[in-house]
Formats: sequence, structure tokens, C-alpha cells
Amino acid sequence: MTRSVENAPQAVLAAAKEMLAKGLVEGTAGNISARQEDGNICVTPSSVDYTEMTLEDLVVVDLDGAVVSGERSPSSELPLHLAAYQAFDDVGSVIHSHPVYATMFAVARQPIPSCIDEFTIYVGGDVQVTEYAMSGHPDVGGNAVKALQGRGAALLANHGLVAVGPNPSKAMHITALVERSAFIIWGAHQLGPIHHLPEKVDRKFAGVYEFMRENA
Repeated sequence: MTRSVENAPQAVLAAAKEMLAKGLVEGTAGNISARQEDGNICVTPSSVDYTEMTLEDLVVVDLDGAVVSGERSPSSELPLHLAAYQAFDDVGSVIHSHPVYATMFAVARQPIPSCIDEFTIYVGGDVQVTEYAMSGHPDVGGNAVKALQGRGAALLANHGLVAVGPNPSKAMHITALVERSAFIIWGAHQLGPIHHLPEKVDRKFAGVYEFMRENA
């Protein structure tokens, strides 16, 4: 069954303001969307400050990207969002952000390793880095879909982070958790070698993630 979000515009707007408050973006960067109950996608607009954004600024598009309602232009990263919805029926929300520490890994093109129990439980395992594609290009979405297989997040090479979840609140939790874990792992690197979870434990926790994703 295709997952949708009740009161999607309200949920998108609330998550957009939370994303800014948490310092996961600056200015008008990043974008958030949710799949409505009618199958269309509610997405944040292009170049509107989150502090000033209202429900009237949000844009609704169909799965082909055609505008259904709204006076503004949808985010320039709309192809990324559409690719995720088209690939995963269980995704109800997509959040693209530019958190500092996660983006450090994206620029270094290094995956964020699964070293913390809750990380695998809520994200599914190592967060992989996509192949590089220029911001706004359709290949960004195609590359992200590959890296999101069995995962709640992926690093966009030289760009930032994308997270998927059943609703904006859950996708925001994944976004914040990945950033916090990236900070911890970056700091742990300064102390010495980092240690992954034992493979058996990682597989078990990944199974918990898969169950929660299927039964959200």
C-alpha cells in the first residue's frame, strides 16, 4: 500500500521550520515534501525563507512534477523527491538538508559508518554516498534511490543529506540522528580508530529498521 501523510501541508510546514531551528540548513537551502492522501506531493517552494513561509507558499505537484496547486515554483530539487516517491511506496516524506557534519562526509565522499545501536535501528545501517550529480539534475534522484535501498538516509556527494520516512516528523528524526552520529563519529576519529558494530548485531538491528519501515 502506498504510504501517505494526513494533513500533509501542515506537517511539511512544521518540519521546514524545525529543520531551520535545528540548524540543519541556512537561509532557503534544503527542501521538504510529503505524499498527500490523494497521491499528489506537497513540497516546499523555491527561494522562500523558512521563517516567513506559510501554508499558502507550499506547492502541490503530481508524481510527474506538474503543478496541481500553488502560486510559487516548487523546489529546484523536486526531481530528487519524485524519484524517491516513485521508487518506494513506503515513503511518505522526503527531507533534503545541508547539516554540517553529515555534509563533511558527503564532501569527503565517505559513508557514515554504523557504529551506534540506535543509528542502525532508525537508519538501517551505514549511510552511503551517492555518485556525484549537479544540484537539480535528474541524476541526483536516480543516484539517491540506489543509495537509499534498505536505508533511511543517503549522502549526496558534495552536496548534503537526503532522508526518507513515513511522515515529515520521522524523516526529520532520521535527519537529526544522522547529523548527530556524523558529529560523534568525526570526533571519535580524533581519538583513534573507530569500531563498527559487530556484523551479527548490525544485521539484527537492520532487521528492526526494516520491520519499523514496513509497519510505521
